[in-house]
Amino acid sequence: MEEYVGGLWDKLITRTAYRGFPKARVELKEMERIAPIFFRALGGDAGLNVRAGTSTTHGAQRNWLERVAGIGERVELAWTDESSLNLPASIDIYPERAQNRELYLWLIALAAHDVAPKAAWIVRNQKATQATLAALPGMATRYRRLMEAEIARRPVPSALTAADAAAETAIQSALREPGSVTEFEVGNRPPSPVALWLHPQPPGARGEERKAGQGEPQQPESGKVKNDEEARKRAAESVDTPKADNPFVLLFRAESLFSWAEYVKVNRALDEDDNEDAVKAANDLDFLSMTQDGKTTASRVRFDLDLPAEADDDLVLADGILLPEWHYRKQIMQPDHCRLQMLLARDAEACELPVALRNTAKRLRSQFQALTPQRSRLRSQPSGSDLDLDACVRYTAERASGVPTAEPGLYIDSRNQQRDLSCLLLADLSLSTDAWISNSARVIDVIRDSLMLFGEALAATGDRFALYGFSSVRRQSVRYHLLKGFDERYSGTIRGRLAAIKPGFYTRMGAAIRHSAAILSKQKSSKRLLLIVTDGKPNDLDKYEGRYGIEDTRVAVQEARRLGLTPFCVTIDEKAGEYLPHLFGATGYVVVRNAAMLPQVLPRLYMQLTGAD
Repeated sequence: MEEYVGGLWDKLITRTAYRGFPKARVELKEMERIAPIFFRALGGDAGLNVRAGTSTTHGAQRNWLERVAGIGERVELAWTDESSLNLPASIDIYPERAQNRELYLWLIALAAHDVAPKAAWIVRNQKATQATLAALPGMATRYRRLMEAEIARRPVPSALTAADAAAETAIQSALREPGSVTEFEVGNRPPSPVALWLHPQPPGARGEERKAGQGEPQQPESGKVKNDEEARKRAAESVDTPKADNPFVLLFRAESLFSWAEYVKVNRALDEDDNEDAVKAANDLDFLSMTQDGKTTASRVRFDLDLPAEADDDLVLADGILLPEWHYRKQIMQPDHCRLQMLLARDAEACELPVALRNTAKRLRSQFQALTPQRSRLRSQPSGSDLDLDACVRYTAERASGVPTAEPGLYIDSRNQQRDLSCLLLADLSLSTDAWISNSARVIDVIRDSLMLFGEALAATGDRFALYGFSSVRRQSVRYHLLKGFDERYSGTIRGRLAAIKPGFYTRMGAAIRHSAAILSKQKSSKRLLLIVTDGKPNDLDKYEGRYGIEDTRVAVQEARRLGLTPFCVTIDEKAGEYLPHLFGATGYVVVRNAAMLPQVLPRLYMQLTGAD
């Protein structure tokens, strides 16, 4: 009973002390479709993803009720880093829902016009405000409404100490007249957060730079992974692994046990130790302390990590193929930076098409036969095997009328109309394809079925095509699997290779695209399609993650286009809209929402991309 009453009291005091307006709350999820488009349309960095940031401790004065309830000490503000535009997960600071939504749009516009990122906080935000209003005069009225609402909720300077009052007056003056304040002195306490401005001290990585793991990737011990549903940008610091024999471990009080959350192992898969409250604990921390200890994690939370698995060695057909890689921070191409291995499945045996796919394959073959080269009769040709009687009669009549005319083609010729195209399909075989999409199928199973049906369909057209797969373990080992070469006939041997594919390691997509482009560019076809099938974004154990991997892949796609190829991406990643437009352009990709439909979608997509030839 005591615990129950305490819970009711906690809810009551928290609700009473809370200064927001929950009924007017706007979630970032409601803005996720328009936010990236709006940000890029205003000139924002196209390589940045829009995602929820982390809350941080602001240190400003709180009223007594907030202190009693234990709330109000953290705030979510907007900021940008090298990979993301971080926005509050929700906004409910104003009583009207429309105002909270307008605040989202204002923050996006402000981030897109952050013209002085190195300037002092108050100067930086004033310059960004001026640039935004100059570029978007239509937002002036909206800004004025937001500014008045923001000032109304801020502390009254007369109620503060002299130093704090001077700081607050400067902030309110900068809000009313952007550009009017050039110097700012913090009072006795940090000022109350400004919801209309970018974060004064954005959280970032602390401690030593994280080093790439040296051990081989580990296989998850269980499939019970709980994804980070909020997809927040979590600040972290690198620390050493706590030692069990530390003498200070013994010096603690029982009531301090809640501090376990400061060490949550999240860099590897799972074990049987349940940790249901890890996400909540992570939200309560300014920084997550990360360590690499080579052991499987005790956490059941997955923070946007692709987890690798052991893979059996395949036959090495070619080793030491060196490829360049783009370093976006330095804006240089690093020659011979990646080492690619051409592999062939060791134990692949020729096989027939699985029974479950035969009906679908039969239907696809009949549909694709319409694309096969047909022998057609061409009229009005200068030479041919038969006379074109219509052309002869028309020419005779024109001559009889006295109208001077040149002799037209008077023959019919029969020719085969060839489809002059080649296609290379590159499949992502990283460990993330080991995820289950239903009770009976994994992503890798769907990809395998898709490749088999794709091969059956294209074999019916006579089009030249090749199939390859890839995964990677750092830049020294990009694993490139030969499934079918351009010079090989689709047969039981190829089906055997497809049946043998399995989840590999990581996704160094740039190197795989470069080598695929080199293979495809040697084909003499007038149209050459580079089709990429994946389930996630580029990443690897070393620094090939986040913006680095995305920018390298983008440059690789641009290189393929300069070679005269047509890159097109097919993905089942629900979050692909955050990064694929930057990689392939607005029309260079398609998202298959239902992964189980990929085997049917892929051949139809190929027909749409090439059927007009």
